Amino acid sequence: MSRKRARKIPIFFSSFTSASPDKNAWPTMKNMSLGHDIGSLLRAHGMKLNTDWGQHFLMDQTVISSMIKAGDVKKSDTVLEIGAGIGALTKELLDVAGKVIAMEVDRRWKPIFEEYVGPKNLASGRLQLIEGNALKLPYPDTPYKIVANIPYLITSRLIRHALLHAARRPDSLTLLVQREVADKICASKRGETRTILSILVELFGEPSFIKGIPPGAFLPPPKVDSAIIHIKCFDPPKIDRKTVDEVLELTSIAFHKKRKMLRASLGKFHGMAERLEAACVAADRRPETLSIDEWIALAKTKTEHSGG
Repeated sequence: MSRKRARKIPIFFSSFTSASPDKNAWPTMKNMSLGHDIGSLLRAHGMKLNTDWGQHFLMDQTVISSMIKAGDVKKSDTVLEIGAGIGALTKELLDVAGKVIAMEVDRRWKPIFEEYVGPKNLASGRLQLIEGNALKLPYPDTPYKIVANIPYLITSRLIRHALLHAARRPDSLTLLVQREVADKICASKRGETRTILSILVELFGEPSFIKGIPPGAFLPPPKVDSAIIHIKCFDPPKIDRKTVDEVLELTSIAFHKKRKMLRASLGKFHGMAERLEAACVAADRRPETLSIDEWIALAKTKTEHSGG
């Protein structure tokens, strides 16, 4: 999911315009200072934000503080930040983390990033800036946490990459994402139906909805509301990789035909009727109604009933 596309904006765009009447959208003195600093840097460097890439810079100090608190960042932690931009979140992370690895795909921001975080932080040896696509770059092979305001158009792919393809899964992910996506990821906490993304997350960790964020917290304000979520990853993992792959295969097919009952949507699998019975899952149920434990139970019947 992505923030709805907006035009590329000039740097003099009002930092505090908000489509939301929520009182939280209005700036405090700290937010005004941060917004002023960001605006000044953009003007000084003649830079424009590329909203086609999902560039909506976070300029609300209270939101930054909420993200760091939700991530439970400590001096012993290595933090991976994805989509560092000019370094507003990076700078605050450096005050509390042991090391920050900041990834940014848009090379235009490097000189502004270096100016904003300051020479002291650059020379500290605790900051590493990596230029490139976070979906293709290697992640740390030692313990780390992800804390990031990510481009919304890569939310699902980024979570999938971190949980499935990274050399080492993060200890946790604290993400600022589109509100609609946050609601879907945390749906099971409210007793709502699941999606493929929420099932993937629940295979590897426990998601929590932290707080909603209005459009006015960003420059430029997106046309959608946002939210902070926190995913605490299981250690050790809840299930083995073979079972994970089977769950993902089953859900991919079942949700492709989500309006159909499982007996129809999963009918192509050999012995599925017996597998459903063995997992104590009624064949007339629809995929979004199954709990994560029911999907796992169904996946684990593969060897016994299909010879896989």
